[in-house]
Parts: sequence; C-alpha cells; structure tokens
Amino acid sequence: MEEPAAHNGSAAGAAPGAGTPARPPATPEGMALAYGSLVLMALLPIFFGALRSVSCAKSKIFSQEYINLLLSMYFFVLGILALSHTISPMMNRFFPANFPNKQYQLLFTQGSGESKEEIVNYEFDTKDLVCLALSSVVGVWYLLRKHWIANNLFGLAFSLNGVELLHLNNVSTGCILLGGLFIYDVFWVFGTNVMVTVAKSFEAPIKLVFPQDLLEKGLDADNFAMLGLGDIVIPGIFIALLLRFDISLKKNTHTYFYTSFVAYIFGLGLTIFIMHIFKHAQPALLYLVPACIGFPLLVALAKGEVTEMFSYESSAEILPHTPRLTHFPTVSGSPASLADSMQQKLSCPRRRRQQSPSAM
Repeated sequence: MEEPAAHNGSAAGAAPGAGTPARPPATPEGMALAYGSLVLMALLPIFFGALRSVSCAKSKIFSQEYINLLLSMYFFVLGILALSHTISPMMNRFFPANFPNKQYQLLFTQGSGESKEEIVNYEFDTKDLVCLALSSVVGVWYLLRKHWIANNLFGLAFSLNGVELLHLNNVSTGCILLGGLFIYDVFWVFGTNVMVTVAKSFEAPIKLVFPQDLLEKGLDADNFAMLGLGDIVIPGIFIALLLRFDISLKKNTHTYFYTSFVAYIFGLGLTIFIMHIFKHAQPALLYLVPACIGFPLLVALAKGEVTEMFSYESSAEILPHTPRLTHFPTVSGSPASLADSMQQKLSCPRRRRQQSPSAM
C-alpha cells in the first residue's frame, strides 16, 4: 500500500522553497478516514464478487465463441499495426526512386487560441499507407480464415516488436525476470492443465504454430505443433540485452550474443526432444532459462568479466544505432522517419546535454 498523495497537480514530497508549496501534515482523523475508505473499497468487490460468483459459476456468461471473437478483433487491430511496423523498413527497399511519396499529417488538438494543446501529431507518408494496406490484407485473411500462415505472420510481428521495444536495463533484472517466469511456466504446465487448455482453445496469434502433417495435407494440414510467444520474447529481450552489453565492451565481438543465441537454440531443441520422447506438453522456459543464463555466465567466468556483466546498465548509455527516448514528447512522424532523424541527431558533432539515465 502506498502513502496517500495529494491530487493537487504538484509533485509529492517536494522540498519547501523548491517552487512547490509544502503539503500540510495529515490529521489523525483524515488518515483514519483515508485508510478506512481504502479498506472498505477493497472489501466490497471481494465480498459481493464472491457472492455473485456462486450464481455465475452455474451459468456461462460468455461462450468460448464470443471470447474468441473478441480476441480476434483485438489482435486484428494490433496485428495490422505490428506487421506494418515490421515490414516498413524492408518494403522501403522495393519502392522505385520515382515513387510518388506524399507526406501526410494526422493532427488532433484540444482547446483553441493560446490554450490549444496537441493530443496527437502523427506524420506518415504514402509508403507507410502501402505497408498498412498490405498488413490489412493479412489481417482480413486471418479474421476470415484463421489460417495458420496469417497467424504466424502476426505472431512473428508481435515477437519481433517485443524483442525490439522491450528493454531490460541490466543482467540482474533479466535473471530475476527469467527465474520468476521459469517457476511460473513449470507450475502452470505441470501443476495444472490451464496453460495447455488456453493455448489450444483460444484462436489468437499468441503462439506460433506449424502443421506436422504438412507433407501429407499441404496447406490444409490441421495437426499443429505450437510454441508460445512468451517463449520467444522473454528469452529474446535477455539476449538483446547481452548484445548491447557486447557493444558496450567495444571489442568488436559479439561473444555473449552468439553464446546466448546458441544457448537458446540448444534449449529449444531440448524442449522439442523431451516433448517428443514423453508425448506431453513441456514448459519451454524450463530448458530455455538455464541455457540462456548459464551459457553466457560460464563464458563470463572464463573471461573474468562477471563483474562487468552484472554492473552493466543498458539505460546508462545511448548507442549510435539504438535511438532511445529519455522523455515522452509529442509523437510526430512515422516510426522509420523518427528513427532516421534520431540517428542523424546522434551522429551530429554537437555537445550532448547531461542527462540522467532512465530505466526502460
């Protein structure tokens, strides 16, 4: 539980004389009223929710078909945006030099005159619209047919964007995250059948699938092997962290990246082997986490770089090819144009302002 903060638009805990007036101390009656209200609001949904759950358990509120429809619409929108962002850099290479590329701007403002405030200011071009149209075709294909290829295109786009945009700030945080999810995955696969049931029941691109009877039935195959996106993204962001650590060493080698990448291949191959032998679903993180953490750690021990590895802070430096925002400005420009402009700014020989690192 957090200490109650005054909702007066000022920063909590600001020192007097720093431009923000000090908050008056809370009275015992006020504190009792605040904490009592929080306790009451916490008890109400638990008590009445428990009572209503008795009758709810006797009848289904939503059938599986409605849930699948809701998930399909949700991932239809997200999948189009993710796939468009994924293919945009690649598609730019195929446009001819004389392509009529026009610039557009989507602008929403609030208020008028001097009080006008920008809510959304997004710039894009014709190439972005082409990528969005192509992604929409895949989205409609997925929505209507639920074909496994369309599912995989969305799943790969989600995974790539996840590894690209989700940043761990240090190795210790990564080890804690992977260790916690290691226990979570083992429990929900071996301890219950919830994970397997959800993966098989819900039709959403939350997993990659591939038919085992493709050679017999072709594209109409229906006996699928599957891999959850979490088994890709979670180790992936840790491997990406090790790549940034490699670059920070400035040795022109990617030892830890390649080591962890090979470790992931080993762990995934071991998962498939065990699953094939025992004919039972396996928690992939059971094999991936020890491999992805253990292999790089052994290399660090052999090279005497354990201290450097665990003291490395990813957010403490700005790499030339990794644009990083230290605040949240108004969005303006397509993802590709934003990245290009930031790279140009970083490459300019100007003095860089002192900035405090921000954890991602």
